[in-house]
Amino acid sequence: MREFLYELHLHTKEGSGCAVSSAAEMVDKYKASGFDGIFVTDHFFNGNCAVSNEIPWKERVELYCKGYENAKKRGDEIGLKVFFGWEYSYQGSDFLTYGLDKEWLMEHPEIMDMGIKQYCDFIHQNGGFIIHAHPFRERNYIEKMTLVPRCVDAVEGFNGGHLPQFEECNSRAVWYGNSYHLPIVAGTDNHSAEGEITGGIAAKAPIKECADLLDLIRYGDYRLYWKGEIIPVPTK
Repeated sequence: MREFLYELHLHTKEGSGCAVSSAAEMVDKYKASGFDGIFVTDHFFNGNCAVSNEIPWKERVELYCKGYENAKKRGDEIGLKVFFGWEYSYQGSDFLTYGLDKEWLMEHPEIMDMGIKQYCDFIHQNGGFIIHAHPFRERNYIEKMTLVPRCVDAVEGFNGGHLPQFEECNSRAVWYGNSYHLPIVAGTDNHSAEGEITGGIAAKAPIKECADLLDLIRYGDYRLYWKGEIIPVPTK
């Protein structure tokens, strides 16, 4: 029985200032690569977002969601499932957020002023869930690493966006997740349709809505896609 492949960490040119490919180009890439779905997680307004913070909140959210909406439109055309999320930043650390939608964002500009623990609590209270992205990433713009293991639902133990000299960041993330009994997932952290798809998850059944992802993660009913292979989720 085949497994269904999903990308959990992807950026589009419409929403992320550092992405080089459009949402439609990303969808075409994943469809051609045999994936069944993607989660669009563009950088939020407190990260490297493509949308200016100088415009009114609701207009900002409208523009920000174009990456997801354009991807969804193309995905519907060619048969690739597309789900919405965002990558929230806090002092150089990043938190992939899922399970909430554009309308929810429209009503909650206050999330921009929250500390990370308050933010995580608020997301959970409203039915969302959070994966700590690349928790041990080393870059010159990151002054410190913020770890909040009691506040997240999973850890991105395998991230395809680390610089070559920092590959050990993934093994540290796996150790961290296992140390706190947090589920381990993988993501490409994709910014270009020309690059290699390195990460994702493999599910036994199709993901039909975002809540299905949380159930998979909670119950461990998935494997990892990593650099062309489907592998078990690492444990201690």
